[in-house]
Amino acid sequence: MNILFLCTVNVQRSKTAEELFRVLYPENAYKSAGLSAKYVTKAGSTLCTEGLLNWADKIYVFEQAHIERIEQYTKNRYVHKVTNLDIPDEYCYFQKELVLMLICIFSPALITQLH
Repeated sequence: MNILFLCTVNVQRSKTAEELFRVLYPENAYKSAGLSAKYVTKAGSTLCTEGLLNWADKIYVFEQAHIERIEQYTKNRYVHKVTNLDIPDEYCYFQKELVLMLICIFSPALITQLH
């Protein structure tokens, strides 16, 4: 399965998710990107393209605003693939709380094994 993680800049949340799940669930293919051309350019990260949206079987975003941005440029073409993780932009790259939140969302059984 092809999984795409999208956040605003592709530096903190989506990059963490891509790299974390690439290790935890290597049977899938992962990519991540940012949705703000201004901030992605400034950070030198990956900008989301329609090609990436087409590539993905599932798309995970971190805020409602990300869904709205996708709809703004592509109408409803990809909304059926999108899930909002509802994780605010207040975490650093691979911050422990962000990692644990992602693990809890995707694999509650795994978090139980860690305790």
